[in-house]
Amino acid sequence: MQRQYTGTAGKITNCQVGVFLAYAVPAKGTRVLVDRELYVPRSWTGDRDRCAAAGIPGDTVFATKPQLAQKMIERAIAGGLPFSWFTADEAYGDNGPLRDWLVQNKVAHVVAVACDHRVPAGAGQTIRADKLAAKVPARGWHTMSCGPGSKGERWYDWALAGAGPAGHFLLIRRSLTSGELAYYRCWSPAGATLAELVTVAGARWAVEESFQAAKNETALDHYQVRKHSGWYRHVTLAMCAHAWLAVTAAASRPPPGLASGGGPGAGGRAREGATGLWTTFPAAAGQSGLSG
Repeated sequence: MQRQYTGTAGKITNCQVGVFLAYAVPAKGTRVLVDRELYVPRSWTGDRDRCAAAGIPGDTVFATKPQLAQKMIERAIAGGLPFSWFTADEAYGDNGPLRDWLVQNKVAHVVAVACDHRVPAGAGQTIRADKLAAKVPARGWHTMSCGPGSKGERWYDWALAGAGPAGHFLLIRRSLTSGELAYYRCWSPAGATLAELVTVAGARWAVEESFQAAKNETALDHYQVRKHSGWYRHVTLAMCAHAWLAVTAAASRPPPGLASGGGPGAGGRAREGATGLWTTFPAAAGQSGLSG
């Protein structure tokens, strides 16, 4: 534990920060946390005595949060976990090595980037994401929902611009009320429609929903551990308990499209296609500051 920034508190505070991988299945709205890594700051990995006192393995080396996310995606792939898309916030989307690795390993993704993120503009030139957004003509914007939220469908204006080699795009989201913009780098080996990319962008909230549920229902952040192994034991147990609750709840709900007194409708079938977007939703990386 040390003083470091955490998005949970929105400030620098004394905390432990974990990087998590969430898994979302749209057919029944199931969201669970499937993997975790404790972020160990460089000030710790450079002090072997301090690491030993905290029970941190001697072979632990410093890894950035995007590197921890990549490690978990590698485990998901090696374990045969079926997924079609990966999505994450700016802390991961702005990381070039992680995006390159996703492309090299044919992992389709929609990851948030900052307004000053630079995208290829041809002839070896680059352009800021916000400058590229300013070039989108009025006819280039489309009003679409990125999925239901706590207050109903989440409607925004969306635009899509090329961002380098074939298959690479910059997805731009504009608020219908304030005009505020958000940006996403996108890539898929099989191609994707604007509607598919918008849906994946909206699915990133699955990790936030998983955090909220696990903290409220299985005490994910309720602990006072100081040891490396203690953190993994508590967090893993909380994740397993949350997964059991989520799967049990999903099993108790009727199949999609099943009307009262009737048979299954067309809505109960998984959509098939090159991307398999609706068969399996994205894995999503996120981080949570857990104070002990």
